[in-house]
Amino acid sequence: MASHNTRDGTKIPAIPARSVRTAAQARRIVSQRGLDYVKVGVFDGDGILRGKFMGRDKFFAALDKGFGFCDVVLGWDSNDQLFDNTAYTGWHTGYPDAQVRILPDSCRDQPGDFDGRGLLFLGEFVAEAEAICPRGLLRKVVARAKDMGLAATAAFEYEFFLFDETPDSAAAKGYRDLIPISPGNFGYSVLRASTWADFHCALLDICTTMDFPLEGLHTETGPGVLEASIDKDLALAAADKAALFKTFAKVEAQRHGLMATFMAKWSPDYPGQSGHIHLSLNSGKNGKSVFYDKSAADGISNTMRHFLGGQQALMPELLAMIAPTVNAYTRLIPGFWAPTDATWGVDNRTCALRVIGGGEHSQRVEFRVAAADGNPYLALAAALGAGLWGIEQKIEPTAPIVGNAYDQAIPKRLSLPQSLGEAADKLERSKAARALFGDAFVEHFAATRKWEERESRRAITDWQLKRYFEII
Repeated sequence: MASHNTRDGTKIPAIPARSVRTAAQARRIVSQRGLDYVKVGVFDGDGILRGKFMGRDKFFAALDKGFGFCDVVLGWDSNDQLFDNTAYTGWHTGYPDAQVRILPDSCRDQPGDFDGRGLLFLGEFVAEAEAICPRGLLRKVVARAKDMGLAATAAFEYEFFLFDETPDSAAAKGYRDLIPISPGNFGYSVLRASTWADFHCALLDICTTMDFPLEGLHTETGPGVLEASIDKDLALAAADKAALFKTFAKVEAQRHGLMATFMAKWSPDYPGQSGHIHLSLNSGKNGKSVFYDKSAADGISNTMRHFLGGQQALMPELLAMIAPTVNAYTRLIPGFWAPTDATWGVDNRTCALRVIGGGEHSQRVEFRVAAADGNPYLALAAALGAGLWGIEQKIEPTAPIVGNAYDQAIPKRLSLPQSLGEAADKLERSKAARALFGDAFVEHFAATRKWEERESRRAITDWQLKRYFEII
């Protein structure tokens, strides 16, 4: 292992990026690598990594006292268009700086920066902005679990399409007639994976190097679609890994002259792209599963049953946090591997909640309503928060669905909103959401989703032109 000489000649062993835990260690690794700049980023409300290169001296100072980051990143949409309906920030506040704390233990190698010596650090908003910070919100829910004597483990899996395009070529085509990297349906294809081995191997390497390793990577059904399963971790770390995976899968694709999309549904001809979340709960005291009871039907403990009950009951109210784009609602249709109601079943992929059994170490719930376009912090906060609420309130779920959930009569209260605007209204009115996440977050995020839906209504779509231009 490389070492670093101090002024008195003492050798200090080099510290690996993922071993950094303190501000002192962060300074040490930057000094050892001789870096004049590091990359620092925060995830915004849409799960987009916003950041910059920060000079060494400023970074060292920020490790102690934080730094200011223009709060416009919490006041605009994914297209950098300014919200006109949020109280937290806007022209009325003058877009001041919000305080950010750097998280030393988020330190990761940044392949491609400074001849492979580069480093990435994540931050999160503090002070007033903490109430609407996505990572801060999940941390709040994780703390709620801890207060209940529980620890949550989670794992994300994503489907995403790859195209033989660049940002320029896709824009020039108006995002129409894009060329996928491979034709037709060919799920679990060794042929496709081998043909595109350069990209697959590069993606696997960067996932390992940056510490969001994949449990599996394979082709899915559809032209150029892949599914990646990220290894499980404690909830907050799992969301970090998911958010970083989405960012750097796109980076690695573009470095190979390709484009990756995590849109919930890019074509009406293929199933949407999921962002399923696997969740389990363990005792904070002994680490044993509180979901598994070998004497109960399907191993479902009372705690797990109430957790499912909470997720099921609140899913319609929290859907805006899980399906946060207009496009997401085109995925939630019958027969396309996505749920239309807040249903649950045992190993049933037609349901919104799929119980996966097999023993104490594998008992979990798969939150299948989530799509690839969701913000991992907010989707996990909703999935976990709803389940904890169910445990606290001892909410009983409905009977499990057996067979095809699309063909069965479901109580109207469990119907999912059919548009982002409807979902935002439900979130805004939800007493449970306000109790779990706070008024400031609910009001701010609901307003941002109403903005998103309102912006979509300004668009004249191909469907409208074809339907009305001549005939109406």
